[in-house]
Amino acid sequence: MQSSAKTVQEYLQELPADRRASINAVRGVILANLPKGYEECMSYGMIGYVVPHSIYPKGYQCNPKLPLPFVNLASQKNHMALYLLCCYGDPKLKAWLEKAWKDAGKKFDMGGGCLRFKNLEDVPLEVIGQLVASLPVDVYIRRIEQVFAENVAARAAKKAAEGKPAKPKAAKKKVAK
Repeated sequence: MQSSAKTVQEYLQELPADRRASINAVRGVILANLPKGYEECMSYGMIGYVVPHSIYPKGYQCNPKLPLPFVNLASQKNHMALYLLCCYGDPKLKAWLEKAWKDAGKKFDMGGGCLRFKNLEDVPLEVIGQLVASLPVDVYIRRIEQVFAENVAARAAKKAAEGKPAKPKAAKKKVAK
């Protein structure tokens, strides 16, 4: 469920009291451990933690007009969720997260990048803090650029193996003045 809230405070006010308390607790841990350079904002209708364009002008590969997402936090219809782009393409980090989560005695319910939870009691807050703190902005940018480059190379190799030519980048048109 995407919210149309323009600010994090508006988003929080839309939530039922129990969800607001849970989201605020997770949010507090993220903010307390967020390395310098990331910013909190509304992103994709959720609370987002992003690398702003002032630090990473390229923005998000999927939509360069948007800042590079790091973590999102949301209340969905049947659960609350952390969207962890920071784990995308990093099997070691995802494996660490799963082990730490389970070692804390909590049920690990994660898809490709969405970590779902029903109650605050389901979340080992210290693990969230460690995860967020472990990725300074410069480290995250280098890692995500590497993942994106590997994905592009893998797609090109797959097309080549299928005998399909890779699409050349479109030339930028010069505008006459």
